This record gives sequence, C-alpha cells and structure tokens, in this order.
Amino acid sequence: MQGGHFSLVNYQNILHSPVLKQSILNSVIYVVLNVALCLGVGLPAAYAFARYSFVGDRQLFFLLLVFRITPTVVLSLPIFVMFAQIGLENTPVGIALVHCVFNIPIAIWILEGFIASVPREFDEMAFLDGHSLPGFFFRHLVPAIRPGIGVTAFFCFIFSWVEVVLARILTTTGGKPITMAINALFGFRTDFGLVMAMTVLALVPGIALIYFVRNHLAKGFVIRT
Repeated sequence: MQGGHFSLVNYQNILHSPVLKQSILNSVIYVVLNVALCLGVGLPAAYAFARYSFVGDRQLFFLLLVFRITPTVVLSLPIFVMFAQIGLENTPVGIALVHCVFNIPIAIWILEGFIASVPREFDEMAFLDGHSLPGFFFRHLVPAIRPGIGVTAFFCFIFSWVEVVLARILTTTGGKPITMAINALFGFRTDFGLVMAMTVLALVPGIALIYFVRNHLAKGFVIRT
C-alpha cells in the first residue's frame, strides 16, 4: 500500500529483480528435490522397518530419530567442509541433499507408523494375486498410506522452505533461497514494502499446500498418533 492506496508496484519490482526472482526459483528447486528424494528413500526404508526384523533394527531406528533432533548448526561446519571438497556447495542438488539428511529420518519415522498400521494380510493377498513387490508397493501400498505421504511431504516442504542456517552457509548470492533474500533486504534504508511483498510470496506456497492437502494432514496426524 502506497499513499493510502493499494498498489502492486512492489511485486512488479520483484519481477524486475533478477536476484529476487532467482531466490524464489531456488527455493522451489530445493523443495521439489528434497521432497522427491525424501519420499524416494523414506518409503522403501520405512517398509523395511515395518515389515522385516533384523539385528539392531530398533536401535538403528532410534539412532535415526536422535540424529534428527541434533541442532542444524552443530553439523553446519563439517557439512560445509565436506561439500566444499566435493564441489557441491551452492548447487541445488547439494542443498537438497543436506536437507534430506535432516528430513529422511523424520520421513522414515512417519511412514513406518502408517505402513505398520496396514495389516500384513494386505501384502500377502497382493502377492497371492501375482503382484511383484514393486507392483504391490506402488499400486496398493502407496495409495493406502496417502495420508502419511501427505504428512511427510508437508514436513519436508516446511523444512526446506523456511530453513536459514544451512542456506546461509552453503549458498552464495546466486543460490540463496527466498528466506535469505528477504533477510538481505534489511539494511540502513529498508524498503519495507518490498520486504512485505517478498514475505507474502514466501507464505503463499505454504498456505496453498496446507489447503490442498488438509484432508490428508488431518487423517495423517490422527492415524500417526
């Protein structure tokens, strides 16, 4: 709002700013890669924990959760050194992999609970009908645990979209996400209209996601608890 009237000039300024547009695109890329990788790894791992018993399975499951509650800042320096040595700093894949390190444990934990709630007879009937393990997994099990997948995707999205510590350390100007772009707008002379416009754009995807998956989220939280 400028001069007491609503105006879209701040959004136009964002569209004309290569740095701000790139930050929004970076966040979208990081989120998509992170959610895809977490579900791709978390679903098979959760199925293994839910359906098979092996030596140390509960201990390994516990260690995954312990790792997840480790503060991000504690691991930021070793992650930066390792990624700098292999050339993954300031790359979409690198940032997504780092986010996955923290999101995969919680993804496995959530999905394991949903898969464990599905009776084993469900698997056996599918195998008796001639389905292979991959066929059963994608045609029957995944649709049966859609609420769990929705909850998992929601948590992975939120982590990647609002994460700041790793973004500050592992990205330069061209690779910074929307959160760091908003932070960079504050200075000696801050354009608060531009800051609020970027903040609105940062909020819209999360609000939209919650709206479209709200039914899955509600079912998911009830089932998991």
